[in-house]
Amino acid sequence: MKVLGVLGSPRIKGNSDILLDRALAGAGDSGAETEKIVLARKNISGCLDCRKCNETGVCAVKDDMLEIHEKILFADAVIHSVPVYFWSMTAQMKAYLDRWCALFDAKWQWQEQYIVRMLGKKIGLITVCGAPDVSITDPVVHCFKTLSDFTGMNWLGSVQASAAEKGEIEKNEDAGRMAFDLGKKAAS
Repeated sequence: MKVLGVLGSPRIKGNSDILLDRALAGAGDSGAETEKIVLARKNISGCLDCRKCNETGVCAVKDDMLEIHEKILFADAVIHSVPVYFWSMTAQMKAYLDRWCALFDAKWQWQEQYIVRMLGKKIGLITVCGAPDVSITDPVVHCFKTLSDFTGMNWLGSVQASAAEKGEIEKNEDAGRMAFDLGKKAAS
């Protein structure tokens, strides 16, 4: 069992990062091999909509996303963690997510060579906002849940939390526990 964590926050050791580490600890505690990708440390361009990937299943843009595609394909579960920036996901996470289009054909079905690896793959989300009302994170949850539903992936659920100052999430024991449990669920 391999659980891949994808951090979409540019703030290393921030609240989203801390919760992702808790989730990966939960997965590891359940015996899974874990790996974390920090998108802010990767070179990921936006999708060019050139549609070359529709035929080949390989993105024409040559950057770090090609390696990340391989990691996604070979993981049993992917847990994303991203803060809310202006009522949406960060630019890093959006560029990454847009580049998933290479995994689909022109009819928005999984590429034939990827369907066995992607159909039923577990996907979960951790999202943190600075506002006290965690419903601010709902648009981000909607995006990932819709991706899961549309593609036949297995939605693990989401952890929605509130914390503004770097490291503030450490005081929220419930969020830490929920992230840990999400990781355990990913590894089951």
